[in-house]
Amino acid sequence: MIIAIDGPAASGKGTLARRLAAHYGLPHLDTGLLYRATAAGLLQAERDLDDVEAAVAAARGLALTDFDEPRLRGPKMGEAASVVAAIPEVRAALVRVQRDFAARPGGAVLDGRDIGTVICVDADVKIFVNATPSARAQRRALELAQRGERVDYSVILAEIVKRDARDAERSNAPMRAAPDAVHLDTTYLNIDDAFAEAVRIVERRFSAG
Repeated sequence: MIIAIDGPAASGKGTLARRLAAHYGLPHLDTGLLYRATAAGLLQAERDLDDVEAAVAAARGLALTDFDEPRLRGPKMGEAASVVAAIPEVRAALVRVQRDFAARPGGAVLDGRDIGTVICVDADVKIFVNATPSARAQRRALELAQRGERVDYSVILAEIVKRDARDAERSNAPMRAAPDAVHLDTTYLNIDDAFAEAVRIVERRFSAG
């Protein structure tokens, strides 16, 4: 069983993907970490984020087991990852890694922005998770505040809107819902309610054959 979870930043797709993976006993891959780690490699080497040759080399040198998630989870790295993810050559370099992960015996859960449209077009279940920009900005602000970081809601909202536009308008693998994806709006749902709805989506898919 392959479950593809797509959606914009702070929509809740990562949390849902992790919980679905645990619920069904499947491995999980947050594909956004691939792009964040690529961006981190460029920044550490003091290379420009739009340096195609360096970005491709960084992407090809990644290993799925050595991500420093706390370092990669910050908003700065998310913005950098969005820049790197717009490079077609980088996306091409990472396609095989993601498809090999999805092809594991028994299946997998992958979340990102092009899983259902590019990486796993034949996924058994596709869910596109979304929420209003204001709701997502509030969640991100709360997350940062809980980590003891300074919070400026207006800046966070502007960054989310900017990133949405970049992800949706890039020429290669733009963020969009697959035609056969089920939309899940989490604007007014807490994580438990969103998870329960995601499980219902999966169960309905399989009960329908």
